[in-house]
Amino acid sequence: MGERAAPTLEVQGLRKDYVTGDLVTPVLHGVDLALGRGEFTALMGPSGSGKSTLLNVVGLLDRPTGGAVVIDGVDTGGLDDRALTRYRGRAVGFVFQFHHLLPEFSALENVMLPMMADRGRPEPSMVECAAHLLGQVGLGELLHRRPSQLSGGQQQRVAIARALAMAPRLVLADEPTGNLDTQCSDEVFRLLREFNRRAGVTFLVVTHDPRLAERCDRIVEIVDGRLVADRPVERRP
Repeated sequence: MGERAAPTLEVQGLRKDYVTGDLVTPVLHGVDLALGRGEFTALMGPSGSGKSTLLNVVGLLDRPTGGAVVIDGVDTGGLDDRALTRYRGRAVGFVFQFHHLLPEFSALENVMLPMMADRGRPEPSMVECAAHLLGQVGLGELLHRRPSQLSGGQQQRVAIARALAMAPRLVLADEPTGNLDTQCSDEVFRLLREFNRRAGVTFLVVTHDPRLAERCDRIVEIVDGRLVADRPVERRP
């Protein structure tokens, strides 16, 4: 029997404190979590439970106070700031509730940004890659429109394409449908699921919507900075 593949994400004893003057506020308390390759996991919990903090630390936007974050076999605690930034750009994609597109750039240019940041200059292959991704999210005819010329659902599709531009191992989504109506939410979620299944990308998705969470492979719940539940989603026959 072959060896079991290492998880895409492994979090061990993760702690995060925020310090303001003499005040120390613990937010994460020894979180342990592993996500397998191609797994699509919902992260749920009440407001202030530590969901966004966990995503920020796992996504290498913030350093932990203690513990380890291992992505695709790389212990990120051993990377200096420059190496961490470079690895984050290549290994992790982000989709946020608010798309954070640059308003002065077209949809095509917004999707190209991660590739340009990594390589330091535009290349013809980036245009081809960005156009292909926008085609996959149904925006192949709208490549040159700016965000202000797109609907909210279309802007979030651009953000999804941008998150996938570097072919990341892990995508973190923080309430990616929280700013959309039900129909747009379903469509955006379907696109995330489609990329997950087609490319085997691992997803960790923060959501308050139990209806969407039940369409994931697994639901993890966090309360007061501690994981309190972790269960697979049972598929209905």
